[in-house]
Parts: sequence; C-alpha cells; structure tokens
Amino acid sequence: MMRVFLFPIASALALSACATTVPEAPGPADIAMPAEFAADYRPPVDEGTRWWEGFDDPRLDELVERALAANLDIATTRERLAASRALLLAARGDRLPWVADVGIDATTGDVGDTLSAGGVALFDPDISGRLSAQIEAAAARAAAAEYLVADRERLVAAEVARQYIELRRTGERLVLLSESTRLQEQTLRIVTLRFEAGLSANLDVRRAAADLAQTRAQSGLLELQRARAAHALAVLTGDMPREAPPVDEESGAVPAFDGGPAIGMPADLLRRRPDLLVAEADLLEAAANVGIERSDLLPSLTISGQVLLGDGSFGGIVSDFLGSLGAALDLPLFDGGRRRAEVDAAQYELQARFLEYRQGVLGVMAEVENALVGIESYSNRNADLQQAIAESERAFEQSNALYREGLASLFDVLDSQRQLISSRQSLIDSEAALAASYIDLYSAVGAQ
Repeated sequence: MMRVFLFPIASALALSACATTVPEAPGPADIAMPAEFAADYRPPVDEGTRWWEGFDDPRLDELVERALAANLDIATTRERLAASRALLLAARGDRLPWVADVGIDATTGDVGDTLSAGGVALFDPDISGRLSAQIEAAAARAAAAEYLVADRERLVAAEVARQYIELRRTGERLVLLSESTRLQEQTLRIVTLRFEAGLSANLDVRRAAADLAQTRAQSGLLELQRARAAHALAVLTGDMPREAPPVDEESGAVPAFDGGPAIGMPADLLRRRPDLLVAEADLLEAAANVGIERSDLLPSLTISGQVLLGDGSFGGIVSDFLGSLGAALDLPLFDGGRRRAEVDAAQYELQARFLEYRQGVLGVMAEVENALVGIESYSNRNADLQQAIAESERAFEQSNALYREGLASLFDVLDSQRQLISSRQSLIDSEAALAASYIDLYSAVGAQ
C-alpha cells in the first residue's frame, strides 16, 4: 500500500529556474587599452623559447625548472587551489536534496517482532537564487586560486633569474676586484721604489696605499651580496641556504639576452598577466556576492519529506510505503532596512574591486613601459661605458709611462687608474641592470 501526500511545488521550481539575482560583473571589456606600448624599443623575438632561455644559460634554466617544481610558495598555492575546488564541489552539493535521520528500528518482544525503516529529506529549490549565486562565488574563488598558482610561478621564475644575475654580477665584480688590486699593487710598488730612490715624496706612497685599501674594502660587501643571492636561490628552489659557489665556478660574465617570446600588445596583458586574471575573478566573486545579498530580498522555500517503509513485521519491510512531503516558505517582511543596506554594501564593494582592477591594469602598463625604457637606456649606457673603458685604458697607460719618466704626477696616474676601475665596475653593474630589465619586462607581460 502506498500513501503519498504531495505539496504543489511546480510553481516553486518554475521560480527557481527564473531566479537571476547576480548582476553582470565589469571586466576587461570595460577597460580602454592603447593599441601599442608607448616606448619604441621591442626585444628580439625567438619563438618557441621560454623567456629565461633567452639568456642561453643552462645553469639558469636548471634553477628555474627546479624552483617551479620545488618552490614551497608555489606548492602552498596549489594546496589552496585544491581546497577551493573542494569548496566549489560543496557549494554545488547544496543544490541536491539532503537526506538525514535515516534509521532502522527493530524490536523483539512478547507481542512479536517488529521492523521499520525511515528517513527525512530536505531540498531547497533555490527560488531566491541564493544557491546559484553562492556557486558562482565559489567558482570565482576557485578560478582566482588557479590564477594565483600561475602568478606565483611568474614571480618565482623572475626572482630566480634576478638572484642568479646578482650571483653572476658579484662574481664578475670580485674577479675585477682581484685584477684591480693587482694593478694598484703594481702602482704602489713603482711609487715605493721611486720614493726609496728619492724620486717621489712619501705622500705619493700614502696616496697609492690608500687607493689600494679602498679597493680591497669592497671585497666584504661583494661577498655579502653574493652570499645573500646564493641563499635566496636555495630558498627559492626549496633547499636550505647554502654557501655561495667559488668565484671561479660562477665567474663568467653576466649573461646577455638574445631573444624570447613576443611581448604582445597592451590588450594581451588582460589575458596573460595572472594577477590581473585574479582581479577579474575577484570581480566575478563580488558580483556573485551582490546576488547572494539580493536573494535575501526574495522569498525562500525549503521542501521537506519523510519516508517510512514496512508494515511493522520482519517480512513486510517492503510491503508498505508511507511518504509525506511538505514545504516551508520564508517571506522577508520588515527588517528595518538591513537587507537592502547589505545589498548596497555588496554593490559598493563590487565597484571598489573594479576600481582596484583598473588601478592594477595601470600599474602593469607602467611596469612594461619602465622595463622597455630601461632596456633601451641600459643598452645605450653600456655602449658609452665600453667607450669610456677604452679611453681610460689609454689614459692610464700614457699617464703611467709619463710618471715613470717624471713627466706626470702620481695624482694623474691614480686619477686615470680610478676612472678605469670605476668604468669597469659600472659596466658590470649596468650589464646586470640590463639583464634585470629584460627579466622585469617578461615578468610584466606575463610571458612563459
């Protein structure tokens, strides 16, 4: 025998299908992007390569790959991505009926044996659209978490490259420091011999010794900077900080950039920069939150049902079925304006996030423009420094020869020597800055 009492829910389900409380979120279409970048310079293109491979340095390639595989910050964002996806599944589960209080009751006594089974089910047809809005919010958070993984990978790859360039810069500076020290030691010996021969004053010896000590004093600072770069690289690759490699192992010149992926157009940034995609997902979440608050202004319906199986005997567990179905309708009445105020607050938050998104786009554009100008500026600076080094070498050779013949003062020799050493140091630092500008550029455009 079957007795089922049905509540008229067809209209409620129809309302559920029509409930649309989530507004359309602003996004890339609402941002006016220029057709081209303002800077004239464009880097050489080498299609099919990842940007760090443009330095043609196997050691750098290895470090970046290790960091992308073992970096703990990246691993953390991946775990949070898994968590957000699980919460999305949970939100979707709220659209399905819930079954609770399921149980079986069996008794044995003098009057006979009895057996019955039953359960209670709940279902929300979402006539207010709240559940749909919550699913949209959860989906937006999951998308943002996925973009955060890509953004962390972008930042880690760029930081590995920067620290590696610093390791190479300090190594080359230490090699130059050793060469400069030998040069100044040679000058000091010449001045000392001239002083002992009565051809120079003791003041000249003091000046040469002071210049030598000043050069040697740079060693500690360079070693410190080099150690910091080595420690940073170890942490980025998921290792314990370790000692910097010997200078002769990493004493090659700062690697030059030969070419990488095309940087694209300004509009491409809106689809390539992961942090901008995160901001866009945040907009979708904010719009969904508006929908959640709007749903509180609408009626909500909860459908409940109870099922009882059995006629009371062990053999009749499936011979009888009793079902009942009911519903509870919640109508928002007077709340002193609270619900409407919460809707307004959610809408203001949506607009605030859009303004943050626009600000983020402007900041990204500035990053790209700064990097392009930096590449052009440091390239020109390097050319000028190379010419300055060539002129300083000739000036030093001439002043040194004239000093030995007594036709020039030690001041002329030391001055030309300082200019030569300074120009060489500046060139190494400028080459490192040029490499860093390329790193900044490809990180700014979100290239892989």
